[in-house]
Amino acid sequence: MSKALLYDATMCIGCKQCEAACAEKNKLSYNDAIAAEGQQSDHKFTVVLAKGEKFMRKLCMNCSDPACASVCPVGALQKTAAGPVIYDENRCMGCRYCMVACPFGVPKYEWNKVLPRVQKCTMCPDRVSQGRATACAEACPTGATKFGDRDDLITEAQQRIRNNPNQYVNHIYGLSEVGGTSVLLLSGIPFEEFGYRSDLTRDPLPILTYRVLSRIPDFVPLGGMLLGGIWWITHRREEVAAIEGGLKKTATDQAKEDTR
Repeated sequence: MSKALLYDATMCIGCKQCEAACAEKNKLSYNDAIAAEGQQSDHKFTVVLAKGEKFMRKLCMNCSDPACASVCPVGALQKTAAGPVIYDENRCMGCRYCMVACPFGVPKYEWNKVLPRVQKCTMCPDRVSQGRATACAEACPTGATKFGDRDDLITEAQQRIRNNPNQYVNHIYGLSEVGGTSVLLLSGIPFEEFGYRSDLTRDPLPILTYRVLSRIPDFVPLGGMLLGGIWWITHRREEVAAIEGGLKKTATDQAKEDTR
């Protein structure tokens, strides 16, 4: 069964222990200056945002059918059955298609390094494969970030909304966005206020690409027939014009001979 994270912003106290745990797990630097940074980067995979006393986490959503993996020409990004979207730097060719394809703008590039990599949260695949919670979930002191089976977390999130409808936005972010994600979010204020997109399709983005590509066999013959028809008409007009010109010339020559 696929694993997931459930982040409940109403339980978050903004301690940023998830940030520190993520940095330690991924061998990234973490200090007061980095803690103060308010956006994800190649050296900060998750960030806790604040609006007054309201908080929200941002991290890779580890989509169920990730666009980043679908566009990677060398298979450097892959979705695992357990939930994480993993990255193999040895395969990566640095094309950065994943950065363009991601609807959440998550993958970041190490522009300042001689041998740059794409960096993002990979949902602690080694820990998940061992049946352990992600580093951020394990470090959370309030349970705001919880790790478990995705189906169970969805059921729990739905129950929380039913039990306290005035406390939550009536939506589990990640339940259906772009086909669903392995990170589920609950919030007491609109997700858009923290930069989460509200215009995302419910269909996995790779399916949308497939739908376009699947029509290409129809477009190609049709386009070929159309261009062929245009060429024939144009060529036929030229032939007719040449014939008519020849006939006129012959008639003129004949008239000249008759007058002699």
